[in-house]
Amino acid sequence: MASVIPVRNSLRMLRRLPQVVSHRLQQCPRLQATGPAPVCHISTPLASVQWRGFRSSHVVSGQMLQFKLSDIGEGIMEVTLKEWYIKEGDRVSQFDRICEVQSDKASVTIASRYDGVIRKLYYDVDATALVGSPLVDIETERAIEGVPEEDVVDTPALSHKQLHQEIKDQKTQATPAVRRLAIENNIKLSEVVGTGKDGRILNEDILNFLAKQTGAILPYEKKTPTPVMAKPTADSPPKEKKPVMAPPAIPQPVFTGKDRTEPLNGFQKAMVKTMTAALKIPHFGYCDEVDLTQLVRLCSELKGLTESRGVKLGFMPFFIKAASLGLLQFPVLNASVDEDCQTITYKASHNIGLTMDTPQGLLVPNVKSVQSLSVFDIAVEINRLQALGSAGQLGTDDLTSGTFTLSNIGSIGGTFAKPVILPPEVAIGALGKIQVLPRFNSCDEVVKAHIMNVSWSADHRVIDGATMSRFSNLWRSYLENPAAMVLELK
Repeated sequence: MASVIPVRNSLRMLRRLPQVVSHRLQQCPRLQATGPAPVCHISTPLASVQWRGFRSSHVVSGQMLQFKLSDIGEGIMEVTLKEWYIKEGDRVSQFDRICEVQSDKASVTIASRYDGVIRKLYYDVDATALVGSPLVDIETERAIEGVPEEDVVDTPALSHKQLHQEIKDQKTQATPAVRRLAIENNIKLSEVVGTGKDGRILNEDILNFLAKQTGAILPYEKKTPTPVMAKPTADSPPKEKKPVMAPPAIPQPVFTGKDRTEPLNGFQKAMVKTMTAALKIPHFGYCDEVDLTQLVRLCSELKGLTESRGVKLGFMPFFIKAASLGLLQFPVLNASVDEDCQTITYKASHNIGLTMDTPQGLLVPNVKSVQSLSVFDIAVEINRLQALGSAGQLGTDDLTSGTFTLSNIGSIGGTFAKPVILPPEVAIGALGKIQVLPRFNSCDEVVKAHIMNVSWSADHRVIDGATMSRFSNLWRSYLENPAAMVLELK
């Protein structure tokens, strides 16, 4: 039974409580299970008071604290736990690293606010942790006065100017240990920018401020924690991460340009109409490689002869003539279909178009009746169309009635392309640039070869893949062996 002290005035007795305690100490039955402790039990007409022989606080020695994941900002509600720096049973101090978490925006390190022993880890590595949920249980080593503070989050520091503007009118927030460190180094906390939650000043902030003042690099010394693994071993070395120094922000130039709106011109409107109609066509693509080594040699031999006649000879006249010879064998590629694809018309004339990059935009004039022209005649016509295109004087007759098209994207630098069919045509080819590449000859010797890639597109409603492949093989054979074209010329 506890000693009972009769008093006349309860309030007076409460004031004299310290003097009474020295004479009326007795074991409290509720605490006998945890060990002896001096407790005074005082009964009055108004209340029954128990008083222990030490200072009271919200957290007492041996009590577990749930260390929760605080809000790390930017609306983040969950994070992935990437690494533990401690394990159950480890002893930690203030600002020791607990773990590292990864959000969808950044990686942050959680640090301890208390001195104590880790009793429980709530998450495994790579598990998802919710903001506000407990991370670990910490058994404190000493009593902590006041309301327990939230866990520390080491976030990437903002600029000094920005943070100073945000906290200049607020009260400086720092723990007693941080204040003691500032006093020992003669630093005013009002001059230090805090990177903790709500602008709280951390030990790192004091050390960084001191380093800036002295020009030295002061590493933040912490206890070396042992990371938690699936199967920890005694020889496992702790992981140390080097701090990442972000580069300084680069000032952005002031751009004063304004948007400009212009109406589409006639040629652009025609392209819009043609390409819109082309979207209704199911395109079939086919690519191949052509060895133009012999053709390059032939053009070099004929160059002086054609220039003496005032005509510039390139490879395009040979490409066009070879296509015409192929169309004689596969007339379905020189056809057109009606809008509803109910009828197909096989064109008797080979009006082969070639794309030109002109000041007015991309134009596609065509060489009429190629089946009746020689390679030299085709070169003359191409020279005429190029001159008119550069001057912007191509006529309607030059731009209409095409039946088949070759696009020389290689003249600009392209290698492969996906050409779009120009309705009502049913096929088009895109020619890549000529490259000098190593190839094997018939004797298995590596030789220098002039290689060009070609990309075909065909209307898959009327042309199958086998037909397109056979046409491409025939066209390629004429170019790889130009002498074979002589037998077909009329």
